[in-house]
Amino acid sequence: MQKQPLLLTTGEPAGIGMDVVLILAQENKLQGSGRPIWVTADAEAMQARAEQLIAAGVLQSCPAWQIVDAQAEATDFVEAVAQLTSNDAVANDFILLDVPCGAPVIAGQIDINNAIMVAQQLEIAHQLAVTHQVAAIVTGPLQKSALIDADIKLLDGTMFSGHTEFFMQQSGCDKVVMMLANQAMKVALVTTHLALRDVPAAITKENVRQTVQIVLDDMRSKFGLKQPRILVCGLNPHAGEGGHLGMEEIEIINPVLQEFIAKGADISEAMPADTLFTPRHLSNCDAVIAMFHDQGLPVLKSHGFGDTVNLTLGLPYIRTSVDHGTALDLAGRGGASATSLYQALVMADEMASKALAD
Repeated sequence: MQKQPLLLTTGEPAGIGMDVVLILAQENKLQGSGRPIWVTADAEAMQARAEQLIAAGVLQSCPAWQIVDAQAEATDFVEAVAQLTSNDAVANDFILLDVPCGAPVIAGQIDINNAIMVAQQLEIAHQLAVTHQVAAIVTGPLQKSALIDADIKLLDGTMFSGHTEFFMQQSGCDKVVMMLANQAMKVALVTTHLALRDVPAAITKENVRQTVQIVLDDMRSKFGLKQPRILVCGLNPHAGEGGHLGMEEIEIINPVLQEFIAKGADISEAMPADTLFTPRHLSNCDAVIAMFHDQGLPVLKSHGFGDTVNLTLGLPYIRTSVDHGTALDLAGRGGASATSLYQALVMADEMASKALAD
């Protein structure tokens, strides 16, 4: 029985999304998991980018792919993919789901006329994932400013603010959790992109409770861990020093953590972040929950910046992502690293396999 495919979105066509896909295809790393790989991109732009990278000495030749019209009727689309993937002759190719751009693509130059195409990639990814036609979504980088300037809205009518918010609203979720992971550790965040002065007000019992529950649920369902071991950072230095350096641990964080401990979860109370991220503690945990962005992520990235993967927990499907931007200055010119995309593919495959086994 063939494994379910992974769907890879290339994101902003002017950036390095297509570059890193082409690099992995040349290195025969796209199909390393044995899963079919479906890639959303503009077929003409992909061909042009391959030719640019050949001229730049990055590619030796154009990798092979099979094109399917991603805007065809759903039944025709599924049948077309099924016919291609049943053909042994294309076993080493990837399926290119052709999503045409609104304007010619120039590497390194954003054109807001292509913003609709970027959003269409995400809509296709969500539909295929939520209907279980793909095992996981792996997203390449997009340029949020381009979608905002093009007046692309989220489902609730607010401005486009990123992959995470898009998939959360499309899935009908009230809360999702950002987790970053590499070979050294996995770090989930209670709050994400907030000014530091706004963080304490966002550390509420409900926010902490929801975050912990999502982390526990997804570590079980998507990582296959029956009893995940979780360590939690306090908000304040020394986890509040018994209330002398802040009361959040005593009044908010620990009471919530005690609820989970009472239910049998293997989770710590709030720990000082300056000692939590040491080998002695990390060797005995499966994931860390940090209270804010720059409490947990600098430590994680110092242990493997290029190998880091961005995950969205709490969705009804698996979504991993590269941990870098569009790198417009590198698009079509060489110098882009495909390491993060490869790690995102590897983690998506591992999670899909563990979720299936569970």
